[in-house]
Amino acid sequence: MAITSAIVLYAVIWTLTFFVALPIRLTTQGDAGEVEPGTHAGAPQVHHLRKKALITTLVALAIWAVVVVIVLSGWISVRDIDWFGRMDPQG
Repeated sequence: MAITSAIVLYAVIWTLTFFVALPIRLTTQGDAGEVEPGTHAGAPQVHHLRKKALITTLVALAIWAVVVVIVLSGWISVRDIDWFGRMDPQG
């Protein structure tokens, strides 16, 4: 795995993990009972973005490390997911 591939893989895992973490512990304006005029009641009142970004970084690093170990060890390769037999036989 090249360094560029590793960085792109980490960026994708971080983004997906961040999207999962965004709604956790989210307090909306409707929940707080203080809806600002011109905003939706579902708009965030308290979002904890800095904390979520830090936690996301740590969780994504752990997930990324597991994926890198699996890819570099060869436990799962591209040929393992060639369900339609379109790749040339290994030889």
